[in-house]
Amino acid sequence: AQLMESGGGLVQPGGSLRLSCAASGITFSIYVMAWYRQTPGKQRELVARLSVGTITTYVDSVKGRFTISRDNAKNAVYLQMNNLKPDDTAVYYCYMASSGLTYWGQGTQVTVSS
Repeated sequence: AQLMESGGGLVQPGGSLRLSCAASGITFSIYVMAWYRQTPGKQRELVARLSVGTITTYVDSVKGRFTISRDNAKNAVYLQMNNLKPDDTAVYYCYMASSGLTYWGQGTQVTVSS
């Protein structure tokens, strides 16, 4: 099984990006989908999490700006990021959990800079 991310890049402050993550090879229901991010020298932090149903969790710094969503038919999760700030610069990782197993994407770089 693997997760494939896309959508990262360079954007100016105030801009938007949409990250996508598609899973392949996962045969059981995915009950948690999430996005994490990491900057050099810091621990990976949870950005947004979508659990069974529509239960969502966001880190305080992105509330009101980021939206996580999923497409169960495609085994995909998305992160819409609006009003981006320089502090959002990081490598973003997709995460999924299914039947006691966890999966990570390879990471996609998001850089917010003028």
